Amino acid sequence: MIKSGAPLDMLVILGPTASGKTRLAVALAEEYGGEVISADSRQVFRGMDIGSGKDLHEYGRVPYHLIDILNAGEEFSVFDFQRRFLKTVAEIASRGTVPVLCGGSGMYLDAALRGYRMIEVPFDSALRAELALKTDDELVRELRHLKPHQHNSTDLADRERTVRAIEIARGEAENCSACEPLPRLQSTVVGIHWEREALRRRITARLRERLDNGMIEEVERLHADGIAWERLDYYGLEYRYVGAYLRGDMNKNDMIQRLNSAIHNFAKRQGNWFRRMERHGIVINWIDGSRDHLLQARKIICADSSVVRGR
Repeated sequence: MIKSGAPLDMLVILGPTASGKTRLAVALAEEYGGEVISADSRQVFRGMDIGSGKDLHEYGRVPYHLIDILNAGEEFSVFDFQRRFLKTVAEIASRGTVPVLCGGSGMYLDAALRGYRMIEVPFDSALRAELALKTDDELVRELRHLKPHQHNSTDLADRERTVRAIEIARGEAENCSACEPLPRLQSTVVGIHWEREALRRRITARLRERLDNGMIEEVERLHADGIAWERLDYYGLEYRYVGAYLRGDMNKNDMIQRLNSAIHNFAKRQGNWFRRMERHGIVINWIDGSRDHLLQARKIICADSSVVRGR
């Protein structure tokens, strides 16, 4: 494990959905002798390939991590990600190669970059019995009281997630004094920015491509393999809307239109989170999505002497 306070070099590629993060991360890993770490909440699950946008064909011979490490249906939290991320980045550094963190999940990026250590909060049956008596609105109010700057709207839209978020918030408040500081990671962060209309076109085109490549069949297979519809809803937009279509809750055309709109809104929320990260002191070097990503990223990396030094 990394010793607390020991500086490490790391590249970080972030951006909204459909911005081209994976391709740039792989290109940089090839160029600088690196290994890619996925910061995505769904790519950890086997069999959730098209809906989560793994794009494994883009990696070639570049090693990747935190992808396909659990069976679909298992639990994976931000705490789990942070623990595995720290172990993985230490292993990569021990090999003398460059960790390249890649993703768009704001909470996961925060957990890797902002220097706070999360704690493991077990399920609390007494608390859950107490919360079971509250309405959905009361649960949302309690979570907002515990976390006034709550950004994860998914935790507010699903009762099970709201209960778990309250459980975690209470556990962290009670135990935060016992937390040790995280290792200090020296990172150069590159963000891919697209103009709004260009990003909208990319999102729509990618959704059509995924549907043509079997995303509906993927969700159907996951359910046939024993993943409940409610659990698939929990895994996010693609699985939620395609599941609703397969259950007969909406027709195919409505599913595509509503899913497309929901992904656009998700991309906006990602942008809000990235701006929040900047307000909290993370320097994001933005590149123009319409120009050569690799060329722009090279210039940023070359200007930052703390990255890939000696390599």
